Amino acid sequence: MRSEMPSSAMPLVRIVVVDQHELFRAGLRVLLTKQPGFEVVGEAAALPEALVLVKREQPDITLLGVEPDDGQNLDVLPELCSLAEAMSVLVLTGSNDPELHRRAVCLGAIGVLSKDKPAEVLVKAIEKIHAGEAWLDRSMTASVLREMSPRNRARKQDPEEMKIASLTGREREVITLVGEGLKNKQIAERLFISDITVHHHLTSIYSKLEVADRLELLIYAYRNGLAALPR
Repeated sequence: MRSEMPSSAMPLVRIVVVDQHELFRAGLRVLLTKQPGFEVVGEAAALPEALVLVKREQPDITLLGVEPDDGQNLDVLPELCSLAEAMSVLVLTGSNDPELHRRAVCLGAIGVLSKDKPAEVLVKAIEKIHAGEAWLDRSMTASVLREMSPRNRARKQDPEEMKIASLTGREREVITLVGEGLKNKQIAERLFISDITVHHHLTSIYSKLEVADRLELLIYAYRNGLAALPR
């Protein structure tokens, strides 16, 4: 219950909801405000309104609704992300098109979730993303990665082999655990090292593999066999 979690113990996760359907926004608002630690700080139906709202509120998470037959909302992602440096975007969509999911990730979303998922899955996705993890529907992960993989993979793999060969054994272990969805603290406990050491390993890994963040690392690891695909 909310009374068991003093406001001073943990700051609220501030959330903005963007979706053209009023009933959907209202449903999310009711759901999220009932969750301990969540606060809906604003909602918008149209993109111009959403940009103003995000710039003003500086939320931790923005939920961006995208319709199956209209991926136009995705085009606003780079601008949306630039307005709040610490914000992560979770795209909510009714589309199972791997291309739409791929575009969302490439344009800056840290996660994509199908609108038909249960409420508890949405809550879990928000918690994971707020903790610095990426989120893709398990059923869509393999399809998205196939879309992102070159058809002539064997021929194009050589440049990547040099990057992968530069990884240490410990760095490979860290990548494997990132692929399993573990957070830094969990990785540290599994490998009997400190959180700071895990952070240093990830910094080195990002540099060697030329990826920008945890999400890009996740995709790179799945695509190049450094981590097992979710089942």
